[in-house]
Amino acid sequence: MPELTFATSATWAIAALATAGVIGRPMRWPEWIWAVAGAVLLVLTGLMPPGIAGQAVAKGLDVYLFLIGMMLLSETARAHSVFDWVAATAVNRAKGSTPRLFLLIYATGVVVTTFMSNDATAVVLTPAVFAAAKKAKAEPLPLLFACALIANAASFVLPISNPANLVLYGGHMPPLGQWLGSFALPSVASIVVTFAVLRLVERRRIVGTCECDVARDPLSAGGKIALAAIVATAALLVVVSALDVPLGLPTALAGIATALGVSALRRESPLRLAADVSWGVLPLVAGLFVLVEALDRTGVIRMVADAIRTAAADPVRAAAVSGTGLAFVSNVMNNLPAGLIASTAVAQAQPPRLVVDALLIGVDLGPNLSITGSLATILWLQAIRREGEDVTFMAFLKVGAVAMPLALAAALGARLLLG
Repeated sequence: MPELTFATSATWAIAALATAGVIGRPMRWPEWIWAVAGAVLLVLTGLMPPGIAGQAVAKGLDVYLFLIGMMLLSETARAHSVFDWVAATAVNRAKGSTPRLFLLIYATGVVVTTFMSNDATAVVLTPAVFAAAKKAKAEPLPLLFACALIANAASFVLPISNPANLVLYGGHMPPLGQWLGSFALPSVASIVVTFAVLRLVERRRIVGTCECDVARDPLSAGGKIALAAIVATAALLVVVSALDVPLGLPTALAGIATALGVSALRRESPLRLAADVSWGVLPLVAGLFVLVEALDRTGVIRMVADAIRTAAADPVRAAAVSGTGLAFVSNVMNNLPAGLIASTAVAQAQPPRLVVDALLIGVDLGPNLSITGSLATILWLQAIRREGEDVTFMAFLKVGAVAMPLALAAALGARLLLG
């Protein structure tokens, strides 16, 4: 147990308040303000030397680059109606069947999450799905829930599917072959079980017929380039991951090149495109890196690492317990800081790969329990509120309390079977 000095208590208090601000957004201020405020307060009070804080921020370089690339790709696609086109295609493919429309939207969410990250599904696909539901005159909430849940359930198909993956592995991802060997089966289990549960829970609203043959504007030249760039970037990242090269720089270069190329084609300033990107996620992540570094300096993460190291004597039990525990903790403090803490503890404990894989499943899938579980679900809530819909904490919990534990048990069980 770390010695309970004034500095330790003050550090814990600042970290707790900053994390609560990120989750609760008092006064509706953006999440990044609270994370940065906590980090700055640690430095100003002398609890964190400026040099150490700078080193903590620098640790996230590959994560920042990855996020920059993905946000630019997503915003370029959104600005040129790529996701609206995809959603309208799904409506027409449904051929008037609401259950088929639900299946197609869910499948689209799997693809977008897998190749563009869960944040893209939450931020960009969700408004397009809402528009598709209106065109089809279908009940929107089951389709919107599909976007929220698949954003987390499919977020460990590939290393690029969730920024938290880079965080947990400290920016050094396992080779692609090893990744697929560990997570292909658990991902299938997570996706299938989440679909089955959501389909069952929302069965009364996923019935009957819907409109078909809705108007679908053809993709513009910029939209075609954006779609091609997304596909090319996904292929590039699969190759880069297979070569065990960090993902951040290739992703950033692909996103920047796409944004500049499409803007040049349309003879528009790329600054207009960049202005619509949610840049606040970068200082949010940087602030969280500082907060976690501060906690590490108090010894609390060493205590977590010691617990993991002790439990690792029985890897199967340790994997099941740690993965499940982190899944639920992610809903208390959000999965990004939870993943950062787990990453630091793993670096110190060096547990078997089975335990690390279970922790990743927990930090990725756990947030399906509640709206506050991940940045993706928070962004999803903001997106649907802009469209005039809302989901309360309890309404989400009623779905998540069934979907998350069952999918988590299936995914962890599949990973443990692989040994």
